[in-house]
Parts: sequence; structure tokens; C-alpha cells
Amino acid sequence: MRRARWGGDAEALARRARRVFGAPNPLQWLCTRGCRIEPVRAGGVRGEWVTAARAGQGVILYMHGGGYVAGSSATHRPITAALARLTGRRVFSLDYRLAPEHRFPAALDDALAAYRWLLGQGIAPGTLALAGDSAGGGLVLALALRARDEGLPQAACGICLSPWTDLAGTGESLIANNGLCATFRPENIAEFAQVYLGPAAAKHPYASPLYADLHGLPPLLFQVGSEELLLDDSRRVHEAVRRAGGTSTLQLTGGVFHVWQLFDGFLPEARTALTAIADFVAANSAQQTRPTDAGNT
Repeated sequence: MRRARWGGDAEALARRARRVFGAPNPLQWLCTRGCRIEPVRAGGVRGEWVTAARAGQGVILYMHGGGYVAGSSATHRPITAALARLTGRRVFSLDYRLAPEHRFPAALDDALAAYRWLLGQGIAPGTLALAGDSAGGGLVLALALRARDEGLPQAACGICLSPWTDLAGTGESLIANNGLCATFRPENIAEFAQVYLGPAAAKHPYASPLYADLHGLPPLLFQVGSEELLLDDSRRVHEAVRRAGGTSTLQLTGGVFHVWQLFDGFLPEARTALTAIADFVAANSAQQTRPTDAGNT
């Protein structure tokens, strides 16, 4: 994955990213054994329900990563299936529209539509958690901002795994961790951002939540590797949320790559991170319990 250029144009970049991002098909199948996968096509909302054997109350709305150009609910089943087991909740994994075919704000519009749809199903906001990785982690924040701005009830909490929050690429970690990050190079940030943004400004608060007014958000959890290029995308938003009077937790892990949680079952650090997410969801929602033997699943 670590390369200086991803393609000569937007279409070439998207084709290459769609070949390599996310879990391969055998891993998608292996990680979902014992879970029920139910495709959803409800109006403009597309995705899948991931349900473990003993699902209780509560829902997680999950938004996959992939630089806004790649990824799907299927490619991120190692995370969504693990969260379904560990939290005892149903996980709705969203298939939002991708760039360059559908540029900003299409992904956010789809996330908002899914959020409204879940609330319309009678799911109480206090039992609904938002979660996502990389670009999907940025969508978690953008969705919380959009819900606040449109007067919708906030979700119980938000979980951001190595989120992409600054499409302008101004973090010091882009330089400090260049060569340490196993996944990306600094020039990739502008390359992917341009494909997603088109003519939109890189510092638009719904595209880059770092530049938003961050008051009034639900409790947030950030997980990021200490050697990642996107370290400051988490660190700076975490600090800004706290300055705005909000609640935010930042968990740093050394020696891991971007979105290491995808390798649950292979990396001990992945299960440690996912268990911490389950604890955070339980502590910040109306449903305060989770399966006691989930760690043995």
C-alpha cells in the first residue's frame, strides 16, 4: 500500500485503491462465522446488518474507511463482526457513495440519511453509537456536526479509528512520521483529498472536522497509532473537543499500522483496541452491559 502515487487521474486512483483497501474475501468470510449478514436497500440507504448470536438492545452505525474512494461494508467485516460480538449490539454498516463518481458531500449525505433512517426505525439515540475508521472516522465527526446543526438528537457516543479529519494535510505528524508510517506517504493526502473534494474547499468543516466548531458533540473515543501520518488528525481534534467543553478520550498504540483493528484474530493489539471500544460504548449509552464471554469469541 505504501506508494508515492496512487494513479495518474481520479479514476486510476480509485481503481487501484479498490483493489487493495480492506480485508480480502477469505478473511471477510472467516471473521463473520456465527454472525448473520442481512443486506439493506431502503430508499437511498444501502448497507448491511451484522448481528451476532446474542444481540441485545442498541445499535452501532459503522462507516468504513477507504479514502472516500474505496471500501464497503463487506471489506470491513473484520471490524463490524467483532464489534457485534464484543458489544452484543446489532451493527449497521453503511455503504455510502464513493468518489470520484460521487464527490463531497455525497458520503456525508448518505451517512445522514442512514442516521435519520435508524432513528425512524424507533432506535433511541441513547442506544445508538457511531463508529468508523479512517475516512469513516472523519464521517463520524461530520455526521455528529451535521446532526447538531440540523437539530437532530445526538447519538450516545462516537468512535473514530485513525480518523482522517484534515483534508488540507497540515498536521506535523505528516512530516514527523514520514517513513515510520507503514501505510501512507504525505503526498497521498492531497491526492485522495482532491478526488473526494472536487471543487470544494479542503477546510470545509463537514469535509475536515478539524476546522469545525466542535461544541455539543457526544462523548468521543479516538484510537490511533503513534507512528501514523494521521496521528495529528486525531490528536488535534481530541484537544479541540476538550477545549470546547466536550468529552474525548485519546488512545495511542505504538508499533501498529493504519486501522490495525481490521486484523482482529491475528494481532493482539486489534482485540485490545476493539475490547476498549466495547467498554466505551457500554459506558456511554443507555445499555450498560455487554457479553461477559465476548473476549473468548
